[in-house]
Amino acid sequence: MSKSNIDLKQAVKKLDSLPAMPVIAQKLLALKLDNDEDENKMLVLIGQDPLISAKVIGLANSPLVGASRKINTVKDAAMLMGLKRVHSVATGLAIMATTSKSAGRLNVQALWEHNMGIAFAMLAITRAMPAKMRPDDDLTFLAGMLHDVGYSVLAHLDIESSDELQVRMLTEPDHLALSIEREIVELTHDELGAELARHWNLTEEIVSAIRFHHEAQKSDPAQPLARIINLAEKLLPSFGFNELIDTTVTPEDWLALGIDPERAEEINAQVAEQADQASQFASSFS
Repeated sequence: MSKSNIDLKQAVKKLDSLPAMPVIAQKLLALKLDNDEDENKMLVLIGQDPLISAKVIGLANSPLVGASRKINTVKDAAMLMGLKRVHSVATGLAIMATTSKSAGRLNVQALWEHNMGIAFAMLAITRAMPAKMRPDDDLTFLAGMLHDVGYSVLAHLDIESSDELQVRMLTEPDHLALSIEREIVELTHDELGAELARHWNLTEEIVSAIRFHHEAQKSDPAQPLARIINLAEKLLPSFGFNELIDTTVTPEDWLALGIDPERAEEINAQVAEQADQASQFASSFS
């Protein structure tokens, strides 16, 4: 199969060829959340977007959070889940909504469910990590929500190649997704996603997590997000989205995160439960 006629390497160098970061996401990321003014700004921003507000409130009322009473406002959701969690959820939702436009054969709902499931599965993994190695929950969640954003970037830049990739991923279920991708395009979704994250001036931790989530061994050991995504995807093969990957889990995968491999079965169960609940939540907004 020949490569795409579109030169993706040249395309991503042209800043206007990449999707612009949604205005609401820009404003949310600019907030430090270390003062009352920023906290109030965040609540107002989210409240101005009906879709994001509904999803944040829906998440607060889902089994994932376990509210003891009905949550009806974004402010109540923030009090229950914490400002940082709501901040990362809302930012991820804003970005996903924008990058999913003109998606062609890309199953946006499936990708949304996959990203949400992996994000919550990652939190289950980080809870088992030593505190000194554990990344912040909000950074972890945002990395999970954005790790496969490159599929949307490809659809934005080259819809024909994106469509071909999605068809072949469905019709060749025994072939690794990355192998198919490399036959079709010169930049794979992990590379494209990292370029987008860099273009948006996201933190180096997020850029690295997106770029190396399929090649965790190449990532900086001091930045474990790529390894956490990699492990979560291995534990949840093709979860919500038809992306076949190598699912071999080794003791080193656990040890690199400071986790005793003897806890694998216990953490597997927690990951599966978190992902299942996340999928139910995500599907409620299909």
